[in-house]
Amino acid sequence: MTTLDALSAVSGASATAAARDRLGQKDFIELMLAQFQNQDPLKPLDGTQFIGQLAQFSTVTGIEEMGASLASLAESLRSDQMLAGAALVGRAVLVPSSRAVLGEAGEVRGAIDVPEGAQQVLVTVRDAAGQVVRQMNVAAGAGLVDFRWDGLTGGGGRAPPGEYSLGAIATGGGRSVSLPTLLDDQVRSVTLDTSGRQFVLNTHHQGPVRLADVRRIG
Repeated sequence: MTTLDALSAVSGASATAAARDRLGQKDFIELMLAQFQNQDPLKPLDGTQFIGQLAQFSTVTGIEEMGASLASLAESLRSDQMLAGAALVGRAVLVPSSRAVLGEAGEVRGAIDVPEGAQQVLVTVRDAAGQVVRQMNVAAGAGLVDFRWDGLTGGGGRAPPGEYSLGAIATGGGRSVSLPTLLDDQVRSVTLDTSGRQFVLNTHHQGPVRLADVRRIG
């Protein structure tokens, strides 16, 4: 007997043993009949007890069938999610982040979720040392308001490539409030977490981003 034949025999024996360990409908009926045949004539089996046992068996069988159906449905949904996620590769997404990456002769695009009543929004760009590189006024208006940093410093020179931090402050009604920034990025790949419940978009500059955190898809 070859190794493959031996493995097949072991696998078949395991499957047969597993099947023997499970109580099917035929086995259950046979056990119930044996219980009736061997009951104490002076203490006959209570009909209510018999009905209860039948109900328990039906419930267990139903739960097993439902579990198998749900597992099949989950696998189908997982496949559909991966196909849907593949369509996002290469797309532009707007994600929460204060870290911008400026490339050679490039620019940084993003947006601010401006609240009602804001009269002015100021976006500040800082370098790795925390020094202010550029400040830009963003058109006020409730909702997502786009902005663009062309890569120039406040003095008009070209900022060197690298990482920069962005912050936004909205003023209105005599008070100021800090607002989170949203930056444009590109999806390079998509993964599904181990639970199979959540998409993770792997972006070019921002790294892994949850699909639930994406504010806009371009």
